[in-house]
Amino acid sequence: MLVIAAPGQGAQTPGFLEPWLADPVFENRLNWLSAVAGLDLAHYGTKADADTIRDTAIAQPLLVAASMLSALALFPHPGDSFEKIGALAGHSVGEIAAAVGAGVITGEQAMVLVRERGKAMAAASALTPTSMTAVLGGDREEILAKLDKYGLTAANDNGPGQIVAAGTVEELAAFQADPPEKTRLIPLSVAGAFHTKHMEPAVQTLAGYARSITTHDPRTRLISNRDGQIVHDGRDVLRRLVQQVNAPVRWDLCMQTMADLQVTGILEMTPAGTLTGIARRALKGVEVFALKTPDQLDDARAFVDKHGSPSEINASPTWRLLVAPIKGTFTREGQVTRESGDTVEAGEVVALVKSLRDEVEVRAPHGGSVVEWLVEEGDPVAPGQPLVRLHPSGVN
Repeated sequence: MLVIAAPGQGAQTPGFLEPWLADPVFENRLNWLSAVAGLDLAHYGTKADADTIRDTAIAQPLLVAASMLSALALFPHPGDSFEKIGALAGHSVGEIAAAVGAGVITGEQAMVLVRERGKAMAAASALTPTSMTAVLGGDREEILAKLDKYGLTAANDNGPGQIVAAGTVEELAAFQADPPEKTRLIPLSVAGAFHTKHMEPAVQTLAGYARSITTHDPRTRLISNRDGQIVHDGRDVLRRLVQQVNAPVRWDLCMQTMADLQVTGILEMTPAGTLTGIARRALKGVEVFALKTPDQLDDARAFVDKHGSPSEINASPTWRLLVAPIKGTFTREGQVTRESGDTVEAGEVVALVKSLRDEVEVRAPHGGSVVEWLVEEGDPVAPGQPLVRLHPSGVN
């Protein structure tokens, strides 16, 4: 199985788009996204220095545009991608690009959302001096206890040996003076404490914009930063994109879901390298490909062909699927039993998936009637596995 991953803020480097702009199709598409974002993305991706593209309001639109357009270069006919992609994931702002890849929102909607996200997060960062520090190595529980002691948040949990702490400058200084054992602390050159309570003003701003964005349900598995769950409701995807701004990125749980899916290959979109580097350490035996320049496209397509498989949840005009959010055991115990022909109300819990660490409800985001159950009581299910077909009672 193949996962396509989109990187988050910090992956950008000066001039990283230079080789891509030799392609006039890529250049024209970038100019269009620049018009939507109100930013000269070609300039920022080729001529601007590191300090300039570190600005949150610039970095975030630049990253999302780069991931989306490198994906279009990889899959010239976007619909073909659903015959290859087993799952999509994005780290932090990369989730917006992943949502586009899954068909939840359009590229233009993404650029407006990320433009306002970057501006709102930059404004929130200016309210209080905050920052972030990478914590490498050490014991996870000891690190989390020490962060709690100093009022810090594990804003990015990227798996074994890599947690990013975030909070006020004073809190980070106290933490730096009393580090957990066997750790190395690296202060990050960022504008603020992203994915913490300090970003609440940005959440409120984005929530207002989100009410005007139409969505579609994902056409392939989409792994959420919040908890590593597979999300198959477009409105829920959008809610999570908004709420994730002040919630920790649980990339460790995203990778656990990838492991549960028995992923064999991870291909990271431009500007690639960060997520594939993490995967090499955390997902032993999984092949990775960092798509950095257009001269890699033929090799990237060969990688896709090697690991790709059709999506089980591609769009259908007449029925809707509900899927397992996590790996676990399927059960309808304690729920009103709905059989073929029965009506399911919008928001109704129709089943549970139980694992050793979680018990997750499966809700019908839209009303409809049961066409058929695809699993039986007690069956083991994989993340994103279809559970039931519903015939919609309304239009999404």
